[in-house]
Amino acid sequence: MDEADFEIRQAQDIRRGLPRALDVPLALLLTAADVVVAGNMLKDRPGFAPHFLASCLVAAALGLTVAVRRRWPRRSLTATAALSSLAAVTGVLWDPFVATALALSTVATIEPTKRSARALAECTTAATISTLTAQLTHPRYGTTTALAWTLVTCALLTTAWLTGNKLRRRRWNATDLEDQRVRRIVADERLRIARELHDVVTHGMGLIAVKAGVANHIAEARPDEARDALRVIERTSRDGLAEMRRLLEMLRRDSAPGTDLAPPGRDGLEDLAAHARTAGVDVELTVSGEYDLPEALQLTVYRIIQEALTNVVKHAAPTRCRVTVDVSSRQVSIRVVDDGTTTRPTPASPGGHGLVGMRERVAMYGGSLDARPRPEGGFAVTATLRNDR
Repeated sequence: MDEADFEIRQAQDIRRGLPRALDVPLALLLTAADVVVAGNMLKDRPGFAPHFLASCLVAAALGLTVAVRRRWPRRSLTATAALSSLAAVTGVLWDPFVATALALSTVATIEPTKRSARALAECTTAATISTLTAQLTHPRYGTTTALAWTLVTCALLTTAWLTGNKLRRRRWNATDLEDQRVRRIVADERLRIARELHDVVTHGMGLIAVKAGVANHIAEARPDEARDALRVIERTSRDGLAEMRRLLEMLRRDSAPGTDLAPPGRDGLEDLAAHARTAGVDVELTVSGEYDLPEALQLTVYRIIQEALTNVVKHAAPTRCRVTVDVSSRQVSIRVVDDGTTTRPTPASPGGHGLVGMRERVAMYGGSLDARPRPEGGFAVTATLRNDR
C-alpha cells in the first residue's frame, strides 16, 4: 500500500468510531474553559461586556472546529490557527493554541510526515508571531512571561504533532504487516494450486503417453480403435494445455511441497457435507447438471466448498446450511448459505486461507466471488467459475 492509499484509509477510519463521538464533549469542555478563563481575565477591564462577548464567540468557533476536526482535518487546522492567532493579537482569549494542537494532531495522524511537519512549522510560526505581536500592541505581562508563554505554546504544538505522527507510524506498520500477511496467504495458496495443477497435468501426460503407444501398435490392424485413442489424446491434451495456461498466467514462482490433494468429484462433496454434519451443521447438498468437469476445476469447486463449510462450522455451528452446485456447459455456480450468525469468516485451514484463498481460486478461472452477511441472518458465499470444456 502506498502513501496515498494509506492516507485515504486513515481519513476514512478516523471519521468513524468512538474517538469521533468524544470530539463533541471535548469541544464543549474546551469552549467552557476558554469562556471561564476569559471572564476571569477580563472582569477588571474597561468595556467588559463587548470584550467578553467577543471571547465567547471566538471560543465557540474554536470549539466547533475541534468538533469537526476528524471530518475536515486540514480546514479545521487552518481555521483554528487563524482564530487562535487573531484572538491572541486582539487579546480576547488566553488560549495557548490548544484547539490548534488538537487539529494538528489529527492532521499528523492522517498526512505524510513531511507534509504534516510543514503544518507544524506554520502553526508554531503563527503562534510565535501572534503572541509576540500581542505583547507589543497591548502588553499585559513582562517580556519574560510572554516568551515563556510562546515556548509553552510551541511545546504544546510540537507534542501534539509528535503524538499524531507516532500514531500514524504505528498504524502504517500494522497495515504493512497485514498486507504482508495477505501476500503470504496468496503466495501459499498459489503454491498449493500449482501443485494440484501439476498433478493434474502429469496425470494427463501419462494418459496421453499410454494412448499414443496403443494407437501406434494398432494403427494398421484396428484403425477405429486407433482413432478412438487419438480422440482421447486430443481431449486430454487440450485439457492439460488449458490448465497449464492458467498456471503460467497465475504463478510467478515455482511450486513447492504442500498438503495432499483432497478427493474431488461428487463423492468428495458428499464427504465434506458428512464431515460438517458431525460438527453440528445440518448440510443440505444439491448438485445439478453433469458433474463431468476437468480434474483441476473439480479441485477448485471442492476447495471453495471446503473453505465455506469450514467457516460455517467455525463461526455458526450448530446451524443449518445449504450447499448448491449448478453445472452447465459454460460455467459452474456455487452457493453456500447458512442460517447462523453474521460473523464475518476469517482465514481457515485446512484447505486454504479463507476468503483470500477462495478469491485466488476463483480468479484463476476468470470467475466472481461474493461473500457477505445475509439481511435475514447468516452468511452467504456465492462463486461462479468458467467451464471452458
